[in-house]
Amino acid sequence: MTATDRVVATDSAVELLTKLSELHGGLMIHQSGGCCDGSAPMCYPSGEFRVGSRDVLLGEIELPELLPAVRVWIQGDQYELWKHTQLILDVVKGRGAGFSLEAPEGVRFLARSRVFDEAENAWLDGCPPRKGADVT
Repeated sequence: MTATDRVVATDSAVELLTKLSELHGGLMIHQSGGCCDGSAPMCYPSGEFRVGSRDVLLGEIELPELLPAVRVWIQGDQYELWKHTQLILDVVKGRGAGFSLEAPEGVRFLARSRVFDEAENAWLDGCPPRKGADVT
């Protein structure tokens, strides 16, 4: 993890992702731009959510041991609004979306953010993220 990662996770988010990965196998997160569950980060088994060609791969959350990393995606239009910020995946108490894997756990994922500074933005401009059309 570096200061210029587009996405990072709190220890509690990594802990929950580890538990969910042990229960469900590989995971993915999709940060939506709204609709049924607002703009909540949604957690799915890998491949259970169809990534759109304009969706942006923010990065991967590394999990402990031999568990696969969790790819974190954001809807393309939402990325344009958030590209100057680092998405911080966190967990809070309360029921989240019925579609997201953490719903039965009594907690929900929450997206927090930190604004990148000028130097970070300049560095990130030179490293554009991959889009769904470019990733298999």
